[in-house]
Amino acid sequence: MTKGLPTRKRLYEAVGFVVSVVFVSSLAVGCAGSSPVPTSPGGSLPGTWNLESIQPVGEAEQARPSGATYTVTFTNGALTTRADCNSCSGPYTLTGQTLVAGPLLACTRAACPTMAFENTYTRLLGGESTVSLSGRTLMMASPRGVLRFKR
Repeated sequence: MTKGLPTRKRLYEAVGFVVSVVFVSSLAVGCAGSSPVPTSPGGSLPGTWNLESIQPVGEAEQARPSGATYTVTFTNGALTTRADCNSCSGPYTLTGQTLVAGPLLACTRAACPTMAFENTYTRLLGGESTVSLSGRTLMMASPRGVLRFKR
């Protein structure tokens, strides 16, 4: 055996120690900051929610325009939303934490003062999102961005 090299036993012990440290560290990091989220928000979802903000992916969060009304209502598989002076409706499904709005939402098309915000809002609302509830806050997140609502 060459002088200065660890014995096989010491090498195995060192590898075992490193693996143990990595495993425990990843458990600690994975659990840090986690908050309880219901597996199925179904019972808390029905009713009307008021939009607080939108955040398209890669952009800054935008608060709902002052004086404009943006709401979403979930009732028996039907979604209705008020987007300033327009309204939209369509079906939705909820499986676990996955909500699918649509496939299409039918919307009125009046020229509201907040049209650019409205277009982004309806684009973020339609399609598949992951829903999470925390107290009186509803968050819908997707690859398109995030919607935040409050009751």
